[in-house]
Amino acid sequence: MARSRTQDTSGDDPNARSVRIVIADALPIFRDGLQLLLGTDARLQIVARVDIGSAADALVRDLQPDILLLGCQSSGAPAVEMLKRLAASGVSVRTILLVKAVDTLVISQALHFGAYGVVARDATADLLFKSIDAVLAGHYWIGRECALGEALANLRRLERVPDAAKRFGLTRRELQIVRAIVNGETNREVAARLGISENTVKRHIVHIFNKVGCSNRVELALFAAYHGLLSDE
Repeated sequence: MARSRTQDTSGDDPNARSVRIVIADALPIFRDGLQLLLGTDARLQIVARVDIGSAADALVRDLQPDILLLGCQSSGAPAVEMLKRLAASGVSVRTILLVKAVDTLVISQALHFGAYGVVARDATADLLFKSIDAVLAGHYWIGRECALGEALANLRRLERVPDAAKRFGLTRRELQIVRAIVNGETNREVAARLGISENTVKRHIVHIFNKVGCSNRVELALFAAYHGLLSDE
């Protein structure tokens, strides 16, 4: 059971201000469950719950929430199309995509169309709360982790990398490990699946970081998704 996060929202603390959230998901029971969960944090104000579609688009444009929690089913098409429409309309909202599984394709699509976060639908309550806090602070959240630093600054840095250098000389094994990192696997999980030691996994990760200029796992996941690094692996 999720622990209560009820807080005193009085005073001038910017971290305690009311956070306005729209929940858009195809499943009414999922929308209702999210509202009950988020209601344990007194800062979070659910201003609308709605199915994905044109009505949701209109609500987001009219209400201008701080956060959009956007449900993404296995196909992802309705949620991705909604992201595209919101991006085209210029509406300012920080979207967290709630997905069945965090994988390369959905991260790539989410980033390209303006999402700040990608979180699994079966994530823990604490992880969801952390992702909301991180996105409000201007960071990306991918899977289980926050990408530290200003999100827009990170994207600008990535945009300066020439398209012709997509693969950056990565070996097939290194690409396998990049995919595993993007999918949120731990070093132990990667080692067990590939039949190598954890130390070997760590050495591969150091070499990957050196080749692509990243300094942590979340930054590498962003980098790989943004440049389609795994699209032809």
